[in-house]
Amino acid sequence: MQKMGNSVWIYRICVLYAFCAPSIVFASFTSQDSFFIDCGGNKVLELDDGRVFKPDSGNSIVGLSPNSLIVISDPQMTISDDDSAFYNSARVFKEKSAYTISTKQIGRHLLRLHFYPFENPHYDLKSAVFSVLANGVTLMYRFSFSNSRRLTPFFKEYAVDLSGTSSKRLSLALSPSNGSIAFINGIEVVSLPNKQFPSTAMPVPLGPEVEIPPHLALETAYRVNMGGPLLTPKNDPLWRTWEPDFPFLLNPASARNVSENPSLIKYPDGVSVEIAPNWVYSTAQEMADANVSDQRFNISWEFAVEHGFTYLIRMHFCDIVSIALDRLVFNVYINRQSALDFFDLSSKTMELSAAYFVDIVANLSTGSDRILVQVGPPASRNLPSNAILNGLEFFKMSNPHESLDGNLPAAGIDSKMPDKKNWLVIAISSASAGFALFMLISVALFLYLRKTCPKKPKHQCLSWIPVPTTQVRNLDSKVSIGSSTSTAHSLGLNRVLAFSEIREATKNFDESLVLGVGGFGRVYRGVLENGTLVAVKRGNPKSQQGLTEFRTEIEMLSKLRHRHLVSLIGYCEEFNERILVYEFMAGGPLRKHLYGSNLKPLSWKQRLEICIGAAKGLHYLHTGAADSIIHRDVKTTNILLDENLTAKVADFGLSKLGPTLDQTHVSTAVKGSFGYLDPEYYRRQQLTEKSDVYSFGVVLMEVICARPAINPALPREQVNIAEWSMNWQKKRKLEKIIDPHLIGSINLESLRKFGETAEKCLAEHGSERPTMGDVLWNLEYAFQLQEASIQTLSAENSANYIPDIPEWLPQIESTNGDGANTTSDREFDTASSMVFSQLMNPKGR
Repeated sequence: MQKMGNSVWIYRICVLYAFCAPSIVFASFTSQDSFFIDCGGNKVLELDDGRVFKPDSGNSIVGLSPNSLIVISDPQMTISDDDSAFYNSARVFKEKSAYTISTKQIGRHLLRLHFYPFENPHYDLKSAVFSVLANGVTLMYRFSFSNSRRLTPFFKEYAVDLSGTSSKRLSLALSPSNGSIAFINGIEVVSLPNKQFPSTAMPVPLGPEVEIPPHLALETAYRVNMGGPLLTPKNDPLWRTWEPDFPFLLNPASARNVSENPSLIKYPDGVSVEIAPNWVYSTAQEMADANVSDQRFNISWEFAVEHGFTYLIRMHFCDIVSIALDRLVFNVYINRQSALDFFDLSSKTMELSAAYFVDIVANLSTGSDRILVQVGPPASRNLPSNAILNGLEFFKMSNPHESLDGNLPAAGIDSKMPDKKNWLVIAISSASAGFALFMLISVALFLYLRKTCPKKPKHQCLSWIPVPTTQVRNLDSKVSIGSSTSTAHSLGLNRVLAFSEIREATKNFDESLVLGVGGFGRVYRGVLENGTLVAVKRGNPKSQQGLTEFRTEIEMLSKLRHRHLVSLIGYCEEFNERILVYEFMAGGPLRKHLYGSNLKPLSWKQRLEICIGAAKGLHYLHTGAADSIIHRDVKTTNILLDENLTAKVADFGLSKLGPTLDQTHVSTAVKGSFGYLDPEYYRRQQLTEKSDVYSFGVVLMEVICARPAINPALPREQVNIAEWSMNWQKKRKLEKIIDPHLIGSINLESLRKFGETAEKCLAEHGSERPTMGDVLWNLEYAFQLQEASIQTLSAENSANYIPDIPEWLPQIESTNGDGANTTSDREFDTASSMVFSQLMNPKGR
């Protein structure tokens, strides 16, 4: 159904492009300044989108500093695409130089800078290191392509103000770092309407309006077309590019794309095509149908940003889904904080298919490097649950130092080193000497320990770096692509593995060794040099997603050692790789042994032993570690089995430290997997160990019923296993819905004790649930009841065994019902594509 929906959507978009495009007219505003400059070019380039790039030399509008050089690309490397032909030449500077562009209009202008380090026999553009300023505002500081693996054309877009320049000039300065060069391929300057950006905006958290002075420069961080295709400059009156939103969607199954004929979009007063073209407002993401009676989830998008800056977030809305006014009311959250409550779009536009936008300011000075945007239904409502978003723009605002790059004041940029050079060199030298001394001591200690190590096989004496675990925060720093050494050696939490060692262990990440694929990346089966069989979880190197989970996993597992917790053998953070290496669990996830595979069904005794083992692992987390730890993502895919079916709890990427002695809970955003989520934690955002107890209760019901926690394919009353199984348990008829493979072998008293334990775990309020220690005791008692019955009774004549169930309820088996596999809580399997499995609701409902 999902694929069919996408096909229909793609067909509709194609029809709209084919028949509606000629009727779309970009009118109303005429830009007085539209300068397109081909730096180093020698002829006029006319692009299909209407832009005409002219050479910078001999251009009456452009003033250029002397001593610049023109370089052209190798003929074999020339870009043949007419719309990117200006990347075939560049202007090169050996010292600080500037373009001076005379404009007709004051106010804010869009400034686009184009770069492409093509091959040239005389200058290595890839290794160039330089800074860029516009009218004194630092746009880029010591920028370089040297860390990039793939060399592709690249552009940056800014909005700079020319109101303070009486001569109506834009001065664009390029400053090479010492001994390097600067270069640029193309420049665009386009004047903007006076009210393109607001003078004030509402902040998050909510408070008085924030002033946005006109002199502030802005950098476009993202411009996204929700639910629609890539929009190129051909589709935008200001030649902007709008990218699709799919890469930013945390849970694709939570949303579905909708579209409307672009020619039907209306622009009320205050909104124009310069704000966003009708192509943006004619598509949207709305809440998907999860086939449940009461849809309570959000559509979530996550964006990586630079912390320490304030961001202007522009959200575009257009009601293209309602059949009447006053039918669409929803909430909007930014970073889990309320931005718009009970937002009634029709009350703003007074008509359907009318464009509307909202500006919000978010400050990231607290150190966060992510912005989470969510839309979802309000808590109390009498309307169908739905929420939409059509478009989204992020603009980074210049800081008080007039900088858009790393809090650097503009005065600090120059081709010469500042006066602080001497003490800076001394500081760096001292730090290097100290580090070298530290390494010598570490090596000496290692050699000493190795000599005193007992005579065992070579692979038993592993090297471990004895650095305090508090240094785990160093993981926040990003590793440059192409780094020759790993920064992970400073962590000292587990064995630090070289990337080359991991690559050899996995046969260069051979596809045949893939165990599973998740949101963090792929998991491979590997064999280390010493013969140890391991599971290698490799993060996606093209994405910064998963960095927090990577850090948390190492930080948590470095403190934990228990028979029923999966052990972390080592990790690697090298060459921009984030890799975790675990002990290999030959049995795979518990879920695979319950349903969705051809494995031999587990006996009741085996199931009890597995539940007891998992309970022991969770009980240790809650009480046995130095600090109480809440797993926060207990489910059957995170309980792994070894070759002997010994259960071990895995995946600590979402784990949190529990409350201290003077606390009753931990206040945190809601994270977990749909179907396993503690309803009290969901409503109040207050996390306790009892949240894990609730999730474990769902696991217990999966074990006895052998079906997914959420299965939208079933009748409505059976979709959620917690609700469905509790209805039968409260009737004391749980035996009517158990796995058919257990019929005739399960002791009725043992089943009743098991069901009572699960019922207590699934209590609505945490105070009514048992501790994991109590759960463990009850499960062991259920096991003893089963064992005792086997010893004293035979299955043929025992009234305590369940012989058969004629009223057996039909079950629709789903291979992947909870929307996750062993490697990640974010993966969506085909059978559960309509399930929102990574739920993050910032406001309890």
